[in-house]
Amino acid sequence: MRNTRAALRYAKAALSISLEQKNEVTLAQDMEQVVSVFAENPALGQFLENPVVANSVKQETLQKTFASLSPLSNQVIELLSTNNRIDLLDQVALAYLDLLKKHQGKETATVTTAVALTPALEKTILAKASQLSSAEISLHNIIDPTIIGGFILRIGDLQYNASVAHQLDQLKREFTQTNYSA
Repeated sequence: MRNTRAALRYAKAALSISLEQKNEVTLAQDMEQVVSVFAENPALGQFLENPVVANSVKQETLQKTFASLSPLSNQVIELLSTNNRIDLLDQVALAYLDLLKKHQGKETATVTTAVALTPALEKTILAKASQLSSAEISLHNIIDPTIIGGFILRIGDLQYNASVAHQLDQLKREFTQTNYSA
């Protein structure tokens, strides 16, 4: 994802204003709608990134696409358009939702497992996650058979790797770094 720093700045500004106006929930609903529309229509993102299309045309298209948005959401789109950053709208929406969750004391942890999570494993992972973060944790499961077994837990910048593949890799490094003589 390019320009994530710029998108984060706009998202922080939007969060600040929405908290002042006590509109954070409404703006979050609008940003969820924006994220889902961009996910369903990748051509919209390509259209916004096209330098040949004028910003006024891009802004008009977004206003027609998102006609039901709140005035604050329309202000965010207008600000992005004015600053020639309209192509960042989907990134700003994602960043806003993430910042709002953190503000509310919630966080989504990404759990990579070789198979789908069972309720018992989910409980174990949530217990480990509560040791790593004081936030209210919700889990997002990614299935990756290459880790062989165990799990990889990622909460923000923290990562806890309890996968079999990682343990085998550590063992391999240990054997290659140690000189054994018979």
